[in-house]
Amino acid sequence: MKTLKYILPSFLVLILVLNINAQSSALKTETFNVPGNCGMCKSRIEKAAKVSGVTKAQWNEKSHILTLVYNPQKIKSDDVQKRIAAVGHDTPKFKADAKTYNSLPGCCKYERK
Repeated sequence: MKTLKYILPSFLVLILVLNINAQSSALKTETFNVPGNCGMCKSRIEKAAKVSGVTKAQWNEKSHILTLVYNPQKIKSDDVQKRIAAVGHDTPKFKADAKTYNSLPGCCKYERK
C-alpha cells in the first residue's frame, strides 16, 4: 500500500511531463509547389527536404506539390525550401540559381517563371 502512495503521484507527474513535451514538439504540415518533371526530380527534391526535424517529405510528380511534415522547433520551412532551391528546383520563396538549374539533366528542366 505504501508503494502505491509513491507510484501513483510519480505516474501522474510522468503523464504531465509527457503531455507537455508532446505539445511542445507538435508537428506541422505544409504543402507548396516545387516544379519538376520526373522520378529523378522526385528523388532529388525529397532527398534535399529530408533533414533533421522533417518527418515526411513527399513530392507528387503530377501536381508538383511537396507535402512537408516537420517539427518547427527543430527546422523552419524556409530552411527546407532553401535546400530544395540549392539542388536546382524553385520554391515559392526561393529560386534556384541559374548555374544549378542549368546543370540539371535535360528531363528535369522545367519551365521557369
